[in-house]
Amino acid sequence: MEAIGVWVRKNGEWAIIHRCRLCGVLSSNRIAADDNPALLMSIAVKPLALPPFPLGRLEERLHREAIE
Repeated sequence: MEAIGVWVRKNGEWAIIHRCRLCGVLSSNRIAADDNPALLMSIAVKPLALPPFPLGRLEERLHREAIE
């Protein structure tokens, strides 16, 4: 299993999303007291640091929509 993300449950508790490296199945487990807080934060901000699309294209699209 590989940690690929985190999410916050209704009660404010964080959970880690794992993906199986063999079959791709996703699972969610609540964080534990001994989990590394810095590592949890790095997993949480990964989509912001490495967006799934080029940011330049987003800027171009926003500019194009502002003109129209």
